[in-house]
Amino acid sequence: MPRSPKPLPERLRGRAFRRDEAAEVSDARLRRGDLWSPARGVRLPVARDGADDILRARALLIPEGGAYSHTSAAHLHRIPLPHDRDGVAVVHVTTPRGTRARRGRGVVGHQRRLVPDDVVVLHGAPCTRLLRTFCDLADVLTFAELVAVGDWIVGRGATGVMPARILEAIGAAELAAGRRDLLRHVVARLNPLAESPKESELRVLLEDAGFAGLVCQHRVFDRGEFVARIDLAIPGLRVAIEYEGDHHRDQRQWRRDMQRRRRLEALGWIYIPVSQADLEDPSRVIADVAAASGREPERVAPNCRIEAAARGNGRACCPEPLERTGNSGQRSGGRATAASRRSP
Repeated sequence: MPRSPKPLPERLRGRAFRRDEAAEVSDARLRRGDLWSPARGVRLPVARDGADDILRARALLIPEGGAYSHTSAAHLHRIPLPHDRDGVAVVHVTTPRGTRARRGRGVVGHQRRLVPDDVVVLHGAPCTRLLRTFCDLADVLTFAELVAVGDWIVGRGATGVMPARILEAIGAAELAAGRRDLLRHVVARLNPLAESPKESELRVLLEDAGFAGLVCQHRVFDRGEFVARIDLAIPGLRVAIEYEGDHHRDQRQWRRDMQRRRRLEALGWIYIPVSQADLEDPSRVIADVAAASGREPERVAPNCRIEAAARGNGRACCPEPLERTGNSGQRSGGRATAASRRSP
């Protein structure tokens, strides 16, 4: 039976520590199974393997005055991110000018203007403040993903941030002209009623295809009785567009979805479910929404041009914003004919 590891010095127990903090501890002891290394030169109790534990441990290697930024800061702010850019597997660290940027395996270093007021400590680790983080994310997210982040920032109820404050932060940030234009176009497209990142990405996709009149979280009633709240709706044409993530595969959820869809269709709504596959190859869903609304979609997605210009640090083109309507809580009920659901 293997012997239990020798206890660590009390000051090192239960927390992350750098190798140079444990000069009296042998290399053999540091290799025992009760410790693991989330980064070279750092040890952490094996029971502490969560994302926040890892970021706190790796923060021990951040140079003085530096902080987590980009997706790593977004994780600490609890901003929803794409799964392949969680800010933990690969960390982003920004250091002030004049301080060597962090480099190494699993680390992306940035050297930019960074003053103490730009930094906050969250969950035990230093990171850039919320709006600075939003600006930095333009380096690593697509236009639609940035809109999803912005929707989350402005839609957090009492803690939501007004778009005007975001625009002030963009104006004050150290950004290339193309990135600044990109972010300003993002702010113009924000909607605080969006309830998930994929909903936001779907809305941007459809707006870029030329569909106007999209309403987030549209409530449908039948003779005063609440029927459903639709992710994205074109109320005048009774087109309901719903993003269905993996949680819709749950049997109980699936049954509720079926009942809800049946009721909407009985009231004359055209129901279009959308999945991640549709976001990756949107041609079919665009064609289906076009068929349901009786029109041809536009063929150019203007934000592709904005984004391409920004990525090249050039000045982005500025297309006119698409026509949009305000969010509506209007009641819709009764059965619609095909003609009433089509544009003239």
